Amino acid sequence: MKQFICFTRKEFIHIFRDSRTLLILLVMPAVLITLFGFVVTTEVRGAIATICDEAMTQDSRRIAETIGTSQYFSLTSPCGSIDVAEDKLRSGQADVAVCINRDGEVLILCDGSEPNQAQMRGAYMMQIITPLLSEGSSISSPSYTGGVVARSLFNPQQRSEYNFVPGVIGLIVLLICAMMTSIAIVSEKENGTMELLLASPLSPLTIISAKLIPYFFFSSINLITILLLSHYLLGVPFVGSLTAFVVVTLLYIVVSLALGLLISTVVRTQMAALLLSLLLIVPTMYLSNFVFPLDSLPLPMQGVSNIVPAKWYIDAARRILVQGVEVRYVVKDFAILFVMAVVLMVISVKLFKKRLS
Repeated sequence: MKQFICFTRKEFIHIFRDSRTLLILLVMPAVLITLFGFVVTTEVRGAIATICDEAMTQDSRRIAETIGTSQYFSLTSPCGSIDVAEDKLRSGQADVAVCINRDGEVLILCDGSEPNQAQMRGAYMMQIITPLLSEGSSISSPSYTGGVVARSLFNPQQRSEYNFVPGVIGLIVLLICAMMTSIAIVSEKENGTMELLLASPLSPLTIISAKLIPYFFFSSINLITILLLSHYLLGVPFVGSLTAFVVVTLLYIVVSLALGLLISTVVRTQMAALLLSLLLIVPTMYLSNFVFPLDSLPLPMQGVSNIVPAKWYIDAARRILVQGVEVRYVVKDFAILFVMAVVLMVISVKLFKKRLS
């Protein structure tokens, strides 16, 4: 145990002496979570709206005033006709046009050149206008459905941070752990020092564990940093059990470290380890329900997504942080991650010993 502690201490000293490694381990996660929280967003913010009010009634003026005071839209000059409103959409002077004709019907026009944004802006505008379309109002809407009201559970404000933060944590942890672990071990191979370490009285498993512990430690620090930034800077609530979230994240860190160890067994250069680690971003982004819903994928790709660790972690993280579910609802995610951690670690250690024997 004394030798193991000394070896682990050596790894910590090696990391602290390398400023570039410290930047990647501690600074890059904070930068990424901040960028994703403030830059990458699906919310409607500052969209330009124009009003075409042909009815000129008290109700129609109230709609215009309500839109003007909304935090999601800023009003530009009104239009005299629908044709003028369409011209404003074509020229980029407006993103949304609300047209109220003399019969009191409401028509919402959106710039469809960006389909996703158009859908979001139309939905936001409907949320503003629908409460004003009461029975006593002289205003109606072709798409108004009477007493049916749509609600968004768990995230009624449709804030994108609630969706992105768990996914970003999964992406950052996987990238940092897998990349730094694989590079650190491969660098020992390139320098010829790994054979010397394996010739020491310590077993290969002990040496590998000692090299992984520092990265597990720094990943735990990243977890604390990300949680603080998410809660106090981005305003993401922690609805569920924080203990359960920390446990499942630490397990996911072990899975990511095992992936890095596996990468180190199949490559011989640091550049190859770096490139292979970066390739993990693709399945993490597309097959984990992080950016795109898995239901929209073909069935074969949905099957492939089951071997992506980030899928199970992001699912558990969202359920715990945003939905606030009980632990029993994420037992399946936890069990799958645990099996992945064991399988990856066993395979990696066996391949590692075989390649260096």
